Amino acid sequence: MNINEWHDFFVATAGSAAALTGLIFVGVSINIEKILSLAKLPDRALISLFLLLTILIVSSLMLIPQQSELLIGSEIFIIGISMYIFVTKMDIGIYGKTDIAYKNQYFFSVVFNQLSVLPYLFSGVLILMQKESGIYWIVPAIILSFIKAIIDAWVLLVEINR
Repeated sequence: MNINEWHDFFVATAGSAAALTGLIFVGVSINIEKILSLAKLPDRALISLFLLLTILIVSSLMLIPQQSELLIGSEIFIIGISMYIFVTKMDIGIYGKTDIAYKNQYFFSVVFNQLSVLPYLFSGVLILMQKESGIYWIVPAIILSFIKAIIDAWVLLVEINR
């Protein structure tokens, strides 16, 4: 696996994740009273922040020179399993707080969250198995995490004020 070929991708994703994290913090701080008045929104904002933090951490770790595949695979797998547990626990809590009329709508968010974190697990396992294709699983994880975080940023900045 030639990680050097991925350098620009990980530099770009780390910078983008940092910028979007700032946007979510701004959205939360501007609308803090409204966010806190709705039981599930603080947790939804936290999930988005953690999705972006995961992108930032994975991208940063992938930029460390001369790591072994064993170390890279282990790092990604540990991050992936941690995020899977965290997001699943948060989603179960949010789903429980969601009014029955909106449960189907939030189920879409649950599925999107799962699709954002599961590719990290696949990536870690495949890299540990010395399969070069493992690194490619990071791409959908990052793209889906960005999409989910942008949707949530929109909710925290705009939809909350409708």
